[in-house]
Amino acid sequence: MRPFRGAGEYRVARDRMVREVAEEGIRDERVLAALAEVPRHLFADGALASRAYGAHPLPIGWGQTLSRPFTVARMTEALLLAGGERVLEIGTGSGYQAAVLARLGCHVFSVERIPELAQRARRLLDSIGAATILLRIGDGSDGWREFAPFDRILVTAGASGIPGPLRAQLGDPGILVAPVGDGEQEIVIVERRGGEERSQSIGPCRFVPFVRGPARGGGEKKRT
Repeated sequence: MRPFRGAGEYRVARDRMVREVAEEGIRDERVLAALAEVPRHLFADGALASRAYGAHPLPIGWGQTLSRPFTVARMTEALLLAGGERVLEIGTGSGYQAAVLARLGCHVFSVERIPELAQRARRLLDSIGAATILLRIGDGSDGWREFAPFDRILVTAGASGIPGPLRAQLGDPGILVAPVGDGEQEIVIVERRGGEERSQSIGPCRFVPFVRGPARGGGEKKRT
């Protein structure tokens, strides 16, 4: 795969970010390499580009944020990607997470409920050479039935439970990663194999609630 356009800028800052993420506990070398190659600064608001590689979330408009690098890396690592997987992402946001998944060789199907965010993400992804990512505007709780089942599903908003349609669209074998909980939340991994499911938590998190239905003037999605 050719390098994403724009990846040569902010190289020193991006390398520092990758070292810090590794020091926080990320061990998957492929995930670290993807973070080193995706131009994160392009997914931040222009005035905040110089802060894009810090260990903090950044606002991207419409009450949304670009999650901090460690959160992106931790959830991506939990998917146990080898390359070639069909991945459903619920909550496109800036498009950064989708770009990381694409860099790892995944076939990405991403759903975003806020039209303005989806349209901006589409432009950004096309501009860096990630045009193969499929993006749809709609209710993420419905998933994307036309392309199911998926090898992996990644959810970027917290709910008391995982929506039924998303469970139904997870393949076997398959892995789903999502923030779960009311108030206190944790990142939960659901692994399906041979018709059986096994769940485990990989630590606390803080995401805004999963919002169902069409967007009405934007709204929050995630802030971790």
